[in-house]
Amino acid sequence: MNHERQTARFRAVFLSDLHLGFKGCNATAALELLRTIECEQLYLVGDIIDIESLRRSWFWPPAHQQVLDLLFAKARAGTRVVYVPGNHDADLRKLCHSRLGNIEIARDCVHLTADGRRLWVTHGDEFDSKVDCPAWLTGLGNVLYDFILLLDRHCNAWRRARGLPYFALASRLKGLFSTANRYIADYERAVARRTRELGHDGVVCGHIHRPRIATLEGVLYCNDGDWVESCSVLVETADGRLSLMAAEQERAPNKLVRPLPDTVPTN
Repeated sequence: MNHERQTARFRAVFLSDLHLGFKGCNATAALELLRTIECEQLYLVGDIIDIESLRRSWFWPPAHQQVLDLLFAKARAGTRVVYVPGNHDADLRKLCHSRLGNIEIARDCVHLTADGRRLWVTHGDEFDSKVDCPAWLTGLGNVLYDFILLLDRHCNAWRRARGLPYFALASRLKGLFSTANRYIADYERAVARRTRELGHDGVVCGHIHRPRIATLEGVLYCNDGDWVESCSVLVETADGRLSLMAAEQERAPNKLVRPLPDTVPTN
């Protein structure tokens, strides 16, 4: 039986850490999500193409190209698409203040919400030097992190074969490490502190693969997550309401986008 694809409409969508070109990228889930959303503004908050991974080993299946093609198609169709490169696609930073097709390239930018809040949009890798970052968290090429992601892929292949929903094993395993938790907390506060110093009302970042909305250091901190572990995006509705959404893995037509259960939407 064929189901008609339903469309969700948002004022803005913030998406980061797709890591296209990396074997751990959930490109199919990203493709299904992007096909079911429309927005006025789409912010690509870094590490969209994992150039570092591609240099180590070429991996570019059809789904990865389809995601990239869809992003360009949205830009051609009238969506304002802004690409803020991260550390894994840092080569694109040389193109800042220019365009790649219809896509704007910027080192960072400011998004004005419908209710007048100024949100600083930055990937966030520059804050690694501001906190005591453990070596095993410094990049996707790290052996321990790659092993965790390998376990994640096998775990979810087993669950899919049994009709079970996606389970973010990698995120759960990282949460067991107190060192990782301390780093993440320090990182979040460093980002929020700099946002306050710049005079913005809030920040949207990625980089650490931990979706979250919180008030930190007197400003709104939003991390839109990633497409290796959480498969999440940050969205803004027409009235300025911000919330985190995650892609379902089952491909059911009414379950492609859902609120993250451990996140309180903020407005």
